[in-house]
Amino acid sequence: MGQILAIDYGKARCGIAATDDMQIIASGLDTVDTKLIIEFLKKYFSVNKVEAIVVGLPTDLKGNISEVETDILKFIEQFEKEFPGIPVHRFDERFTSKMASFFISQSGKNKKQRQEKGLIDKVSATIILQNFLEQRTR
Repeated sequence: MGQILAIDYGKARCGIAATDDMQIIASGLDTVDTKLIIEFLKKYFSVNKVEAIVVGLPTDLKGNISEVETDILKFIEQFEKEFPGIPVHRFDERFTSKMASFFISQSGKNKKQRQEKGLIDKVSATIILQNFLEQRTR
């Protein structure tokens, strides 16, 4: 078994989370500049066995797709060309940024740390991945 990676894709940054090799626990991995995401993944995949990725599906409260979806679809197309053997799953990321901010605030981080957008992106990716894992086991 290999890991599953989650990507909280954004115009500036991507939060990344990964499972353990048994695909039980999701952990925040890193925040990467969006322009460098494919290079980051190439390096990561060369050292780690990754079975699949999960990419957040950005929707609003009414279920409408966010404008960043166009960029996400281009990323997925590029990803599938670079890594044809790795399946891509989509998962609704509604509320993940708000949940991430809440969890960070409860963790005892100071105000400056709580407002760090990279940390929010990484925690958001972790929430997406954990929710994906939970839904998959139901």
